[in-house]
Amino acid sequence: MKSVVIIPARYTSTRFPGKPLVDLAGKPMIIWVAELSATAVGQQNVYIATDDQRIAEVVQAWGYQYVLTSSEALTGTDRLAEAAEQLEADIYINVQGDEPLVNPADILKIRDAKIQHPNQVINGYCWLTPEENPSNINIPKVITNEQNELVYMSRQTLPGFKEEKNAPAGYKKQVCIYAFNKQELTAFKDFSRKSQLEACEDIEILRFLELNKTTRMVETQGGSLAIDVPEDIAPVVEQLKLKQKEHR
Repeated sequence: MKSVVIIPARYTSTRFPGKPLVDLAGKPMIIWVAELSATAVGQQNVYIATDDQRIAEVVQAWGYQYVLTSSEALTGTDRLAEAAEQLEADIYINVQGDEPLVNPADILKIRDAKIQHPNQVINGYCWLTPEENPSNINIPKVITNEQNELVYMSRQTLPGFKEEKNAPAGYKKQVCIYAFNKQELTAFKDFSRKSQLEACEDIEILRFLELNKTTRMVETQGGSLAIDVPEDIAPVVEQLKLKQKEHR
């Protein structure tokens, strides 16, 4: 089965314009993500999906492939669906372009889960650390049944509890690595709008609830740092430099 990684990347961002091209320890962020994805599936199977020629030119200069998509894509998954129309593969893996510390082993774990469950959408999760606040609205909390199938995902602190003795032992958070087949991406895009829950929570995976599509949550490594705003750069660069020293 052929698997490809598609990294959605847009230049325009309200909080951080030009984020995919920000320099991290001498390399654009999108290239860090592409290199880690290539470690998992091979450079020939990595594509950046973008609507911006500036990103496309940088990607090409570093020896990676890109797919031009429209500027009207509602979400990263919609952008992925547009790219999938131009690429033939059995499995399309979405790796977020703002996570330059993503673990290649997690990409493979998500791919392998898709091979094992070809008719389910696959998404990653990990457990919140003691340092993370479950009430942080920037962390989507994952609710699953006992078979690790997604029930709901929310920016609120879930699951809730009536009595302290019934409080959950821990909270799961979303890790933004996904795996789809082409039919699932087509159905997502053909919905043609954000679902009501998706719009409220600003969590795109919730659209699959309206499509009656099972999403299987797969546990991955925790501790990855994403870059959402410029203030996130420093700790990520520190981690990247540590990794560079380890490989010398």
